[in-house]
Amino acid sequence: MNWTNLLNASVEETYKATDDLLAMVGDADLGWKPASGRNWMTTGQLAMHLTNACGFCCRGFLTGDWGLPEGACQEGDGAAGGEIPMEAMLPPAEALPTIESVAEARRLLAEDRLLALQMIREAGEEKLDSLMVAAPWCPNDPQPLGRQFLGMVHHLQSHKSQLFYYLKLMGRDVNTMHLWGM
Repeated sequence: MNWTNLLNASVEETYKATDDLLAMVGDADLGWKPASGRNWMTTGQLAMHLTNACGFCCRGFLTGDWGLPEGACQEGDGAAGGEIPMEAMLPPAEALPTIESVAEARRLLAEDRLLALQMIREAGEEKLDSLMVAAPWCPNDPQPLGRQFLGMVHHLQSHKSQLFYYLKLMGRDVNTMHLWGM
């Protein structure tokens, strides 16, 4: 398997589709969230989450720098460090940060895309295939770095799908072609 080719293609496809969906959001939509159920992110919170769902995490896996305050993690196995307290991993939606504008979200998403591609380059094929790292949220399950990076692309894909359904629920004319960036 060639992790570099797989990851580069996956990053490019996923970020393009995500940006295209973000372009369908207006600044007035940023406070919207589904009316039924509970613990939903607003569209602004979801947009903010999209901007650090992949590249930011790839940097964490490669460098061990998760951007957390000193003492938030304890030493553990792999480059990822130690365990993150459950409250920090899964805070209630109301506690999540939001974005100020769609333009800001698209700019930050583009920066995160470049960061993801940079981390793939810096890691190189050998580390992607052989370096075992554990996620702070799952410290006892180290995986190859390439698999962790691919998991972060999947993380972005999942939240991209969430944005797609938000747009559908808002009444926007979106279809499967939009979901896949076609």
